[in-house]
Amino acid sequence: MQDFYYMLVVKPSSHLELFSDFLVDILPVGFEETDDGFIIRSEEDLETISWGIEQFSEALQRALGEVVDVELTLSKEKNDDWIAQYQQGITPVEIDPFYIHPTWEAPKEGMLNIAIDPALAFGTGHHPTTASCLRAVAKYVKPDDEVMDVGCGSGILAIAAIKKGAIVDACDTDPLSVENALVNAEQNDISYRNLWEGPIQESNAVYDVIIANIVADVLVFIASDLKKRLRDGGILILSGIMDKYEDKVLRAYKSFELTERIVENEWVTLVVTKKGNE
Repeated sequence: MQDFYYMLVVKPSSHLELFSDFLVDILPVGFEETDDGFIIRSEEDLETISWGIEQFSEALQRALGEVVDVELTLSKEKNDDWIAQYQQGITPVEIDPFYIHPTWEAPKEGMLNIAIDPALAFGTGHHPTTASCLRAVAKYVKPDDEVMDVGCGSGILAIAAIKKGAIVDACDTDPLSVENALVNAEQNDISYRNLWEGPIQESNAVYDVIIANIVADVLVFIASDLKKRLRDGGILILSGIMDKYEDKVLRAYKSFELTERIVENEWVTLVVTKKGNE
């Protein structure tokens, strides 16, 4: 362990959820969430990350047409085993029947335990979209269902479906996500039926349940592909949708029956059912 580390304190003026999603996508390590922002720690210099966050803030201002400032404080700190300090701040998440915990925490008896370390994962159950999807998986995935997780990230939702007894395929266009999904599956002593780097179009299978926790625009773009891969009467769990884009997604899936709408903060998860002969 080297004698020092870099610490970047990030304090956005608004839209903390969007900044959180951005950090999940770009960081090779985990980060700490605070009441008004985030703390990133690394033994590697964080100047490039700081610049990227500034660029994201500027792009967000242009996209939203409003002022979105971000205060960045980069410092060099004495290394007093910050990894252990960081781990102490990571709390398990309980979403019945799932218990998502880091590997340094004990599993919980009577729950379906999922062990995922934040430093290795792009999803740990803390974000509202992941939490909502876990609730949907708990309710709609049944033993022996054939399930597809599109844009699997850490693999947390696919692992949850496997824990429920489903047969699961998963894919992601990001090679790091595929690598993390594989590591997390091995860590939980389970396996996917298929896992690949690429889009759902590479699958010829049909599924009882398809999970897609991505973003609204991508959900709209791949709507026809999801329809082709879903059995009649099958369930789509669509998430990563900000409430202001919900109508756009619903229009893309208007031939489906809206079964449930799960709302958490400004995020919406839609559960829709494919009607026969669609």
